[in-house]
Amino acid sequence: QVQLVESGGGLVQAGGSLRLSCSASRPIFSINVMGWYRQAPGKQRELVAVIISGASTNYADSVKGRFTISRDNAKNTVYLQMNSLKAEDTAVYYCHAQVRGFNNWGQGTQVTVSS
Repeated sequence: QVQLVESGGGLVQAGGSLRLSCSASRPIFSINVMGWYRQAPGKQRELVAVIISGASTNYADSVKGRFTISRDNAKNTVYLQMNSLKAEDTAVYYCHAQVRGFNNWGQGTQVTVSS
């Protein structure tokens, strides 16, 4: 398995940008599926973006064109660049890695967008 630690969250005005980082406790080059999820108060956790085998990416419709997921295998880190942030992006953002069929989660980082 793998331990994941998110960072980079905070308070930002609408229209601003943030970059989230997810640092893994072990090399990630062999982890095929890594991604970001978010959970707003009173809502279910939802997929934001996923990167598969280091190349293929998928995004929730609500963030397409604004968010970009990437990974740096040399640094064992996955990033989420978030631009043009909206109030509805406010949530706790969680890093996720699927290892041998098991789901691994970070502790989450709060993103708050003020309108």
